[in-house]
Amino acid sequence: MNILFLMTDQQRYDCIGYAANSKVPTPNMDRIAEGMVFSHCQTVNPICQPARTALLTGRYPHQIGTVQMSGDLNFDTPTFPQALQAAGYWTAGIGKFHYLQTWPWNTPRGGGVALADMRADMQALGYHHVWETSGKQLACRNYCDYCDYLNERGLLEPFRDWVEARGTNSNFPNSELAKDGVPWPFDEETHIDNVTGRKIREAIDQRDSSKPFFIFGSFCSPHKPFDPPQRFLDMEPDEAVDDFIPGEKGSLSETHKKVLWKLRRSYKATIRLLDEEIGKILDQLESGGLLQDTLIILSSDHGEMMGDHGRVQKSSYYRESLNVPLAIRHPHFLNRACNESPVELTDITATILEAAGLDPRSALSKSWPAFNNLIPCVSLLPVLAGAESSVRDYAFSECQHNWQCITSARYKYTKFLAYDDPDTGPNEQFFDLDNDPSESCNLILNTKFADAIDWHRRRLQYVLDQTPPIQHRWAPLMGES
Repeated sequence: MNILFLMTDQQRYDCIGYAANSKVPTPNMDRIAEGMVFSHCQTVNPICQPARTALLTGRYPHQIGTVQMSGDLNFDTPTFPQALQAAGYWTAGIGKFHYLQTWPWNTPRGGGVALADMRADMQALGYHHVWETSGKQLACRNYCDYCDYLNERGLLEPFRDWVEARGTNSNFPNSELAKDGVPWPFDEETHIDNVTGRKIREAIDQRDSSKPFFIFGSFCSPHKPFDPPQRFLDMEPDEAVDDFIPGEKGSLSETHKKVLWKLRRSYKATIRLLDEEIGKILDQLESGGLLQDTLIILSSDHGEMMGDHGRVQKSSYYRESLNVPLAIRHPHFLNRACNESPVELTDITATILEAAGLDPRSALSKSWPAFNNLIPCVSLLPVLAGAESSVRDYAFSECQHNWQCITSARYKYTKFLAYDDPDTGPNEQFFDLDNDPSESCNLILNTKFADAIDWHRRRLQYVLDQTPPIQHRWAPLMGES
């Protein structure tokens, strides 16, 4: 069976057409929902690089040293594309990988990583064919294949100028927000997601047709800057709906609301762009007779707060940052079903491997050094096939050295790691998601929930106890050639 994994960047769980109370129509993404959607998919880390390296390896970020966007994935870690290659698949990686974050934040423009010169290194991760984008903001430092595309057209430095003028990132509203939400200033065909869509379709056309294919197609929207071409912005109504979830400091200021309404519009318009590109890919598969033999998965690395709880961007433990869309179209199970059980983003990794006839643990493990055989991802194939209603009782997530959380079907428990007194202990939150879906009422001191809180605390400790960091090796043996 062919496998196509389409990924967006920073797409909220409720910003896809099939979702309950959807905020934007996505008729083509909804075609993938002909199989099954998982309405409670939680990323294992709501930051780009940690989530993406976890997906590649099927491990939690704390196992592979990527809990923060700081440093690089160790390329000695087994990956699922390597396992697919070994099983006879032709594999391609198109778009944003973000496995490397070598440079610190004060690195000057153009002083990052020459990704375009590292194609062989990226191919070694399990891709026969690679065409890589850094991402929108990261392309101001790195030099990737998309940068090369822009440079050939004399657009690289104008593009970098434009991106930098959109302002810096922050987790809370500030004066920089007003700089963003500006339409793409260049030809529509040069937008990073238009180019990525074309490269995905080219890979389908140019694949080794004697083998089944796996293609990872990774778009860069709706990540900041929110930069839709004007045509897509015109599709999106200019609305001023004051439905922001209040933050710990109360409601947003009227000034910030007006800016966020503009950003919401641009954010949703970039999703319309993605939907059009995904539609072209699906049409190509259908016209080529490939749709009936291709597993298609659509998800995102993390969400976007967009003003809820008084926050913007990601890295938050709230649902808007933590939960992502997940739709899986398995050609043998087109049931248009919705599953509400807890799911982790890296369960996609195990699902892909099992769909290829591989055992995820065996495919991703090494016998040495220690702890390389602890693979926490779980395949969703039994749920797709109707053999099981769920594969997890809870989902785990972590972020930087700030917090860790456990989310079950009804509750969410979060432990905050920044505390100084071991006797006082950490701050905690506990939400009853059934009765408080906006996660506004912290029940951690409510004795009525003492047993449930204890259950979640013990699951968090269990996850950490059972998944220690994997050990690495680099010294050459004298007997190796």
